[in-house]
Amino acid sequence: MSMHLQRQVDKLNSLMRKIAEFVEVAVDQAMQSVEGRDESLARTVIANDARINRMEIDIEEECLHTLALYQPVAFDLRYVIAVLKINNDLERIGDHAVGIAEQAIFLSGEPPVDVVPFNLTGMAGRVRQMLRQALESMLNVDAELAQVVRQSDDEVDSIHRHMYEHVESAMRDYPQFISQLISLMSISRQLERIGDLCVNIAEDVIYLAQGDIARHGAKRQQQPK
Repeated sequence: MSMHLQRQVDKLNSLMRKIAEFVEVAVDQAMQSVEGRDESLARTVIANDARINRMEIDIEEECLHTLALYQPVAFDLRYVIAVLKINNDLERIGDHAVGIAEQAIFLSGEPPVDVVPFNLTGMAGRVRQMLRQALESMLNVDAELAQVVRQSDDEVDSIHRHMYEHVESAMRDYPQFISQLISLMSISRQLERIGDLCVNIAEDVIYLAQGDIARHGAKRQQQPK
């Protein structure tokens, strides 16, 4: 790798660390705003999303600049491609954090709902762990940790399915809470989608580290490093 390309890769690494930090904070604050019925914190999440969007554009432009100017090959090419894809997934996770914050604002003005036996906080904790692990695997190019993230997704999907069943039943039994129940279901769906995006990040880390495309069970012959 040339010295100029190494500097560009280091720059991309720094930018990815920054957007990852902002996205993780956004998800944490969004869930805190739900759990604490904190409208002010929810609005902070929404306001900060513009910065994540700007960072996503900056990283994409840097990736395109790297491809055009340095024409990387082998691992370096995989790195730039992975950064392009992970960058987009991080921005989408930020969007889902905004979606959760919007539901938090609505719920903060409504009576609490305690008629549904599901653990939204537990689901959120599992998803936040997946996000932390996905980001760590990205920053350290850790394929083993990325596999852990992939394996965690079934649990999140199962929790979401059970929550859907509980909410569907509660809507029949407690029609006075339909609006709040729909909002809680939306939060569950947003968390489930964040989990899916964490899996996308993990699969791109595996591609970066090993040259294997992990999506849909696909596996390719390992590329030269």
